Amino acid sequence: MDNLSMLLPGFCFHPTDEELIVHYLNPKVLNSPLPAAVILEIDNVCQSDPWNLPGVSDGERYFFSSREVKDGSGNRCSRGTLSGYWKATGNDKKIAASGEAQRVVGIRKTLAFYKGKPSNSSKTDWIMHEYRLADAPQANLVLCRIFFKKRGNSSRAASLIPAFRDFFAAERADLNLAPASSSSSRSSPVSDHQEATSCSSFKGE
Repeated sequence: MDNLSMLLPGFCFHPTDEELIVHYLNPKVLNSPLPAAVILEIDNVCQSDPWNLPGVSDGERYFFSSREVKDGSGNRCSRGTLSGYWKATGNDKKIAASGEAQRVVGIRKTLAFYKGKPSNSSKTDWIMHEYRLADAPQANLVLCRIFFKKRGNSSRAASLIPAFRDFFAAERADLNLAPASSSSSRSSPVSDHQEATSCSSFKGE
């Protein structure tokens, strides 16, 4: 059983980038108490296939993790797994603290998981956000958020539009109703007045 499954019923752990940096990663690096024991600590998450990590398969997972650095700069890390590798995508994002003159407190790196070898791999929908402290770039401890990016919701909704249109057209044909048009749907001043009169007389009853 993972830490998140032991939370109180109805509790949803969905922190912001700033909250992860300020309230969890920074105290963890300083060996200070955490607000709640909801984040597991795993040695080098980047060397694990995402589907093998503990937690709910279709939800977000959070881990404290060490990094295996390849060089002295701390910029290159070992991110190979049994089934593929994690690859950085896009630019790192600076995380600023609110109410403190936008002071940068952390850095978020986004990585995507690829199956296979670098020479012949395919990108998956597994995403990792790796957080590190801005004032301790060489620190080996990071906080990771891992999730599976769901696709197709908007395209699925768009694909249903023609089906709904055909359904309502068939219903109109069965009821012998004329197709709706801009001219027929526009009400006249007389009908508006009659409707208002009938509504007012109804209220008076």
